[in-house]
This record gives sequence, structure tokens and C-alpha cells, in this order.
Amino acid sequence: MLNVILTGISPVDYAPIFSFHGLVPELATVLMAICEVFGCLSPSVSWTLGAGEEISAHTVFSNAFILLLRLWKFNHPPLEYCIMGDGAPVGSQLTPEYLLLLRNSQVLSASSSSKSRSSQKQLPVTSSRSSQNPIFMDSFPKLKLWYRQHQACLASPLSGLAHGTPVHNIVDSLLNLMFRKANKGSTSIGSVSGSSSISNSSGPGDDGSHLWPQLPAWEILEAVPFVVDAALTACSHGRLFPRELATGLKDLADFLPASTATIVSYFSAEVTRGVWKPAFMNGTDWPSPAANLSMVEEHIKKIVAATGVDVPRLATGGTTLGRLPLPLAAFVSLTITYKLDKASERFLNLAGPALENLAASCPWPSMAIVAALWTQKVKRWSDFLVFSASRTVFHHNNDAVVQLLRSCFTSILGMSSTSLCCCGGVASLLGHGFGSHCSGGLSPVAPGILYLRIFRCIKDCSILAEDILSLLMLSVKDIAETTVSRHGSDKLKRTKYAMGHGKISLATAMTQVKVAASLGATLVWLSGGTTLVQSLFQEMLPSWFLSAQDLDRGGASGGTVYKLGGHALAYFAVYSGMFAWGIDPTPVSRRRERVMRSHLEFLASALDGKISLGCNMSLWRAYVSGFLGLVVDRAPCLLHEVDLKVLKKLSIGLRQWKEKELAVAILCRGGPEAMGVAAELILDSEW
Repeated sequence: MLNVILTGISPVDYAPIFSFHGLVPELATVLMAICEVFGCLSPSVSWTLGAGEEISAHTVFSNAFILLLRLWKFNHPPLEYCIMGDGAPVGSQLTPEYLLLLRNSQVLSASSSSKSRSSQKQLPVTSSRSSQNPIFMDSFPKLKLWYRQHQACLASPLSGLAHGTPVHNIVDSLLNLMFRKANKGSTSIGSVSGSSSISNSSGPGDDGSHLWPQLPAWEILEAVPFVVDAALTACSHGRLFPRELATGLKDLADFLPASTATIVSYFSAEVTRGVWKPAFMNGTDWPSPAANLSMVEEHIKKIVAATGVDVPRLATGGTTLGRLPLPLAAFVSLTITYKLDKASERFLNLAGPALENLAASCPWPSMAIVAALWTQKVKRWSDFLVFSASRTVFHHNNDAVVQLLRSCFTSILGMSSTSLCCCGGVASLLGHGFGSHCSGGLSPVAPGILYLRIFRCIKDCSILAEDILSLLMLSVKDIAETTVSRHGSDKLKRTKYAMGHGKISLATAMTQVKVAASLGATLVWLSGGTTLVQSLFQEMLPSWFLSAQDLDRGGASGGTVYKLGGHALAYFAVYSGMFAWGIDPTPVSRRRERVMRSHLEFLASALDGKISLGCNMSLWRAYVSGFLGLVVDRAPCLLHEVDLKVLKKLSIGLRQWKEKELAVAILCRGGPEAMGVAAELILDSEW
């Protein structure tokens, strides 16, 4: 690893390889050790590589430090840190402490496995005694100090810079070197940090490259947040031109590339505070996106055309809405000062994804403006940038998200007039991905693809699940009106665990109901994981049954919509549970047993008359028989986790509905303890 970093090859390219082989925790530990050591060395310490190239301690430190940060995705917004499981959000785990915890766990597991093999008398040759010991953050005091400062910067505005301290002196020194041209003949930028003005020390024609402080990287990183804060404050008060701000920050990043990480985290934190005045991207003070903004708007409209979502105007009455939060404006101005060459690759690899995430988290049309600015610089990135901007249409507009979900249902059912594929199904939902290979430039993107790109940024998943449930029932209503009524609304009669109607129309309707239910369950699981599925069973579905739902106003479908709706909810619930916890006899989580037990107890209490329902009884009856029938046929192990008294109540209730076969099947699948009760029911004279 040290050889890779010393050779100057971009270590970022190796991250997927290490991740693929599950070596990220061990790699992170090695990188922490490299950072701790080389970050304490003066930049004057250098080595000569085999090709004759000289590499400094700062360069080694920056390569290792940037790769370490990318391993735990420090530049991603917290909204993207979600987990599909029973643990805490991943955002609380993707930290240096968590990576060390994983590493220690792997070492302990390997050591235990080695001891259990009697034939293996010694450790592998590649293992050392020190690598078998647990390692904690206290082993890296400099890294620990920086990480605490990083967290403090995200949590609250900067404070605590005392006059006369070493950090204060470094801040002033860096400011004067970054803005030495701006300081000539004017008040020093260094004075914004609270010190007296420092005179410009570089002579005429001197580039000042030799004047940068020859200090260890850790000491410089400690001062960087205060440097960036002072520079941004000076710019907001008009004491520093935006172009000078971008140039000064670039000089700092060129001097110590690792400072890019602190610059990124500072701008990300300050954008969320909302205390900075907006910057007008007018082409005078800040770069203007006007040349490409209308093109970006048209392409965004084309991309989301299949969803039916209205794209807010970027320009009204000839006036361009070119405003960005000041920290974001400074960040994007900094990025476009770099040339697209090998020397800038290290900076752009870190700053590029951070800029996209930061702009996407800002109000509309921030990402569209960033896309327009970068499109002017690199036209070949236009498609990617415009597509990223199109996602932000949904980030701060709940109505647009609901409309997108509605488009997902109508497209997969073949009921959308704007669908890319009129036949429905997965082809209509997902289309052919994203591309501009078709004639006429960018093509509309299928709603399913758009949702896959935005769901991590949805803030309130609980409300989203309620919307999905409502859209599912609206889809059932459309199915009942367009499918069953088209073939005639004859009376429905019941068969084993299902319904029968005119053969053709029922098969069509039930197929579409299953498709809609499977899509709804997929969206719920994808958006919120097991937590949202648990809320579905314990809160949303009971509330739905307890309240009155008018799905058949005027009786147009002859009550068919309620029967189909009940079966749709049954498939929806069973699929959601399967996605969340599986159907293996041995559950991966104890939550499955708890949730399923409470839901079946609710069903049993309602069948026993202890709960008063508000929904249509046809819907309720279809749901209960459909849900229990699916559990019996596809997930009988769930019945083993339920008390016998509950199973008996369910069986008795089904028997009263003349569902004799299903009543017996529930008890037969309930395990050996339920067989006696099943025999009693069979022998009952009233059976």
C-alpha cells in the first residue's frame, strides 16, 4: 500500500478492489497509521523514487488521507446513509471508529478460527504479532484530534480561535500567502481572523511558493477551517473578490491537497446553516450560468417527461434565477478553476462527488445552475450533469415525489399516456436506463429509474409509505373500472383462497392487482427497510381498517373494487414482510416474530368482535382470507411464531365465513401443538 501511495498512482482507483475483497477495514487501519506518521513530518522531508521523482511527506500524507476519507464516504449527506436491516443507520457507522471495530472483529474471528483448527499450528507468514492486537482511535491521537474538529465543524459554527496561539499564527500566515495579491495596497485578509494586519512579505514578481509554512500536515489541517471561514467572511463583506477567493483556496489545496477534505466539510456544513446571503451568479462577481441554463431546463423537462411532473421555471420574464448559497457558490467557483488534467485528478475525485451531493441538497435550482456552469467547462459531461440536476426536481417537492410514484404504478400497469412502453410491466417501469443515444439528444427516463436515483434523499419515509398505500388503492380502483367493468360486472363467486369471475376478466384483474401490490411492497421496502415495514403492519394497516374508506363512489364497480382492494392489501402486506424478514423457518431477526404476532392478534381480535372496524366488510373479508391464505401457502413458518389461542380464534372466525379449508389449514400449519385443535374442529358436529 505504501508503494502505491509513493508512486503517485491515484489510490482512489484501488478502493473498489479492496471493497470487493472485504479488505476495507484492514486498509483503513493501514492508512490511519500512514497518516499519523507522515502527518507529523515537515514537508521538507522527502524521498526520491526510482524514476528520479521527488515526493514529500505532504504528498504521501495527502494521498493516504484522501483515500481514507473516501472509504467512509465522509462527503456524503446524512440522508444517503440508510440501511436495509435492523441496525442503526449506516451514517452512524461509517466512521473511523466503526472501521477499526470491523477490523478488530475480523482479527478476532480469524484468530478464533485459527485456534479451532488442530492441524494449523502457527499463523500465516503474512501475519505479524502486532496485527493480531486490537487497535483503537487512541492509537492515532493526531487523527482523533482532527476527527473531533471535523465533527465540531459540522455541528456548530467555528469558535475558540484565541489570539496569539500557534493555530492563530498559522491562520494569519496562510491567509496572507493565499491572498497576497489582494493584500497589496489594502487591508490584509488576515485581519478578519482577529489579528492585526500583516504586511505582505512577498516582493514584486515573487510567486511566494517558498513562503508557505514548512509545518507538519496535521498542524496545517487544524488551521484550515478557520482560514476558509475568514476568507468566506471577507468575501461576504466585500473585502475579497470571488475570483480571489477561488484562487486563494486553490493555492491552499495545491500546497496541501489533504486540505481539500476540510474545505469540502466546511462548505457542506455552512450551507446547511442558512446564515449566508445568496450569491448572484451574474457573470461579474460570480460566474454566470446563463449561456447554458435554458438548455439545461429543456433537457430536464425531457428527462422527467414520462412522469408528468412539472419542472419549475429557471428563467421568468427574461430574468435568470441564478442565485446560489454563498458557500456553494464559492465551492463551485473553486472547482471550475481546475484544469482537467492528471494533476487535478486528485482534487476533482474528492470534490466532484461532494459538489454534486452538496448542490443536490440545496433548494431548487442550485444543482441546475451547477450543471450549467460545469457544462460550459466540459461539454462531454453535459448528460451526466443534467441527469443529476433532474433528480433535484423531486428532492424538495413532496408533491413531485407522489406524482413520480403515481407514474410508477400507472406505467407498470400499462395505464399511463406518457409511458415509454404502452404494454406495461417492468419494461415500462424501468425502460432502458438513461442515455442520449437516441436521435434528438436526451430521451425521457422511465419513472422507476428516476425513483431509484432519488429515494435516498426522501426525508419523511413514514408519510411516503402512506402515499404508497393510497396509490395502491387508487390503482386497484383503476383496475376495477378499466378491467373488470370492460368484461361485464357479473357476480363474483369464491373458490379456494381466491375469487372467480367470468374467468378472463378475473384473471386479468387479479394479475394486475398482484403486480401493483408487488410494486408497492418493493417501494416501501426500498425506501424505509424493516422499520417502515414494521410501521406498515403495526400502524398503517390497522388504521386503514379502522377508518372508513370510500373506494366505490356511486357503486360503479358493483363492490368489485373492495374485493380486489382486500386482495391487493393482502399481497402488499405479505410481499413487504417477505422482503423485510424472509420466510426461512429460522428468522434473521426477532422483529419478524414480534410484528407478525401483533398483526395476527389484531386480525383475531377483529374477527372475535373485540375491535370495531370502519372499512367496507367486503374489503376486510378479502384481506383476511387473502392474507392468511398466502401465509399458509407461501410462508407457513410464520404461523409457528404465533400463540395457539390466536390461531384458534382465526380458525373459528374463518369457519363462520364458510372458509372451512383455510380454517383447518391454519391449524395444520401451526405446528404439532395445533393438531389437536384442528382435529376437534374437524370432528365438531357443526363443521
